Amino acid sequence: MALALRVACSTWRIKWPQEHRCLQQLKRSSVVIAQQSHYTTNASQQQQQPKPQPTEAIAAATPPQIKRNVASEITSVGKAIYEARWDAKQTAKQQQSAGSMSTSTEQQTGGDHDKDKKKDNMEVLRSKREQMRDNMQDYIFTRYFNYVKNYDKVLEKNFPKAMQLYRVFFDGVKDFFADMKRFLKIARIANDAPQGIRALNRQELELYMQMPRDMMKVAPALIGCSLPMVGYAFFPLVFWYPRTFLTSHFWTEQQRNDFQSYYMKRRLQCNKSVFRCLQAKLKSLKTHHKHAEFESILGQLGSGTHPTADALIAVKDIFAEGPYSLLGMSRKHIKCLVKMHGLPNSLFKRHRLHEHAFLVHYMDLAINREGGVHNLRTDAMRYCCYLRGLNPDNLSREEMIEWLRNWVKVSTSIQGEHITLFLHLPILLGYNHPRNWKTIYCKSTTEDAAS
Repeated sequence: MALALRVACSTWRIKWPQEHRCLQQLKRSSVVIAQQSHYTTNASQQQQQPKPQPTEAIAAATPPQIKRNVASEITSVGKAIYEARWDAKQTAKQQQSAGSMSTSTEQQTGGDHDKDKKKDNMEVLRSKREQMRDNMQDYIFTRYFNYVKNYDKVLEKNFPKAMQLYRVFFDGVKDFFADMKRFLKIARIANDAPQGIRALNRQELELYMQMPRDMMKVAPALIGCSLPMVGYAFFPLVFWYPRTFLTSHFWTEQQRNDFQSYYMKRRLQCNKSVFRCLQAKLKSLKTHHKHAEFESILGQLGSGTHPTADALIAVKDIFAEGPYSLLGMSRKHIKCLVKMHGLPNSLFKRHRLHEHAFLVHYMDLAINREGGVHNLRTDAMRYCCYLRGLNPDNLSREEMIEWLRNWVKVSTSIQGEHITLFLHLPILLGYNHPRNWKTIYCKSTTEDAAS
């Protein structure tokens, strides 16, 4: 019995300390019960057997009683051990399940709370980052825009001449491309309209006539300045010779006045050559019925006066055919007319003269449609005088109006066959004008500046 208890206790001592204590108690109780049973069995045997029995019978009778008691004790101990083990397992499982439940509920509640905290923290961090990013962007962009806005002032302070040239060139490019867009629009209107060029007003006709020349003149400068490496050397060259490479879009006000006077003087210097060509062909018109009248007109020009508009209209037929017609004039005469009108040299000089004469004629018709010469602005009136061969410098508004009225009167009274009379109007109306004579024969500072 003791051996069985020791073996049972030794096997379960390590794993279950509570069972170990239970087994110790059961061991002690079993020992006491065994002793008591032993004493009771011996006493009962002595009372029931008054007569002595043989030793063999006694020996044979006692072992079954001992075996039965030991077996019952062993089974009882095993049952107690099993029940104790089962109870321990159940309590342990219950404790584990309760602990797991509590921990799971705590973890769930704690996890939800942690998730909420994390979300709040993430949102706070995002808002802070976005605010910092916005602040940095605002700071960078404001500083950059302020720097770019004030950069021209810095350059102007350090490099005043270079900045002046840069502004002139930038403004010129902007004005040039604006006029080019207008020209393309006007050209489309002139090609699509039923009336053609006659549907345009005076300003549109002026731009339609001048813009192709400006485009051809400024194209090398724009192409050269846009080329890599070459533009650095070509840009100063362009501004060193602005009259040669640039147009009026890129000129300053002073340069515009100086160059206009320079070109006007070059044109007026051809007046005498044209007048000599007219005189040379006069003898071949003796048979014409307007010969005497036209000879009188040339005499007035030679004596320092001008004929009236009505006198010129009266002799318009003399320019319809013969040596004064567009096809009958000599090469020298055509060349002098091209220079006098400021047209570029080309192979088709007669075509150039014909086109120029009709464009200016349509301008005169547009001036009448718009209310007459007196409705023009002063700057527009000055340009009209310059285009028609009269130097407008130091002329009053009344003088310009009077001269332009005579021109428009003659221009609107002729037809297509009298186109050469229109080409000679700068001679017939402005050859002896005091302002033209002063421009030709008086030296001025503007000529030196233009050269």
